[in-house]
Amino acid sequence: MNYNKKVKETPECTVERTLEVIGGKWTTLVLRDLLHGTKRFGELRSNLTGISPKTLTDRLRYLEKQGVISRKIYPEIPPRVEYSLTKKGNALGRIILEMSKWGEKFTWKVQPYQRTLPKQFQKSSCSEKKISKF
Repeated sequence: MNYNKKVKETPECTVERTLEVIGGKWTTLVLRDLLHGTKRFGELRSNLTGISPKTLTDRLRYLEKQGVISRKIYPEIPPRVEYSLTKKGNALGRIILEMSKWGEKFTWKVQPYQRTLPKQFQKSSCSEKKISKF
């Protein structure tokens, strides 16, 4: 379904319409990473532990279609593609900052069961990054 058509069919709740665009774990985390600046596909994938290449590609295409991110292709061999936030995407910075503050205040930083997981999964990819430019 076309996004514009879907928004028109969505109830008048602006929160619900916003979630249609940014809702979902991976979409929000992609936006979080792009708030720190332009990234290539490989950089995003390595920052987002557990995301499959297909899911990342789908999320990037979706966000580009919504006008939240832009994709720049460089005519090189091998091809180089960079993703960055548009003005519309940067406007989401305050929302993500507030989510980060809420998580800092109300969620556990390291839960007891994480001590038994392999080292690569013991820290959230978010814990080492601070979102503070907003």
